[in-house]
Amino acid sequence: MKATEVLADAYGRIREVVHETVEGLSAEELNARPDPGANSIAWLVWHLTRVQDDHIADASGQEQVWTAQGWFNRFGLPLPVAATGYGHTAQQVGKVEVASDELLLGYFDAVHEQSTGFIRGLTAADLGRVVDAAWDPPVTLGVRLVSVLSDDLQHAGQAAYVRGALRRR
Repeated sequence: MKATEVLADAYGRIREVVHETVEGLSAEELNARPDPGANSIAWLVWHLTRVQDDHIADASGQEQVWTAQGWFNRFGLPLPVAATGYGHTAQQVGKVEVASDELLLGYFDAVHEQSTGFIRGLTAADLGRVVDAAWDPPVTLGVRLVSVLSDDLQHAGQAAYVRGALRRR
């Protein structure tokens, strides 16, 4: 099995967790926060999707799905177009509200499609390409892809936990 096939499979697992967590929830459930300082399912999934979109678009030289496919306008969030949620305060987290599971999953699936299409087209040699020389050691494409994968799985797991807590209330 090639490294790129392993990565594509792993990104597919993010999709499984996101869909299992989000599907069938009302807007009220998606936007609910366990307490005023906590993250909602909507924010967690929006954030993990924005980070994947931002990082994969940068690494692949493509425009972000967020802007290229009009998702920024569809969400209508009172945030800058470049916002990914990184470093958000509790107040900013509260600004990320979605109208439906279809909206959230539509954006996620569009990003997933672009990401996995890019990953499947890579060779093993591509994974060694430096994509960010600002770090010591410089970040390669392979490391960036694993970093996004790790971050996304953690946030997807957090969202699943919030769903469970909401459903047990």
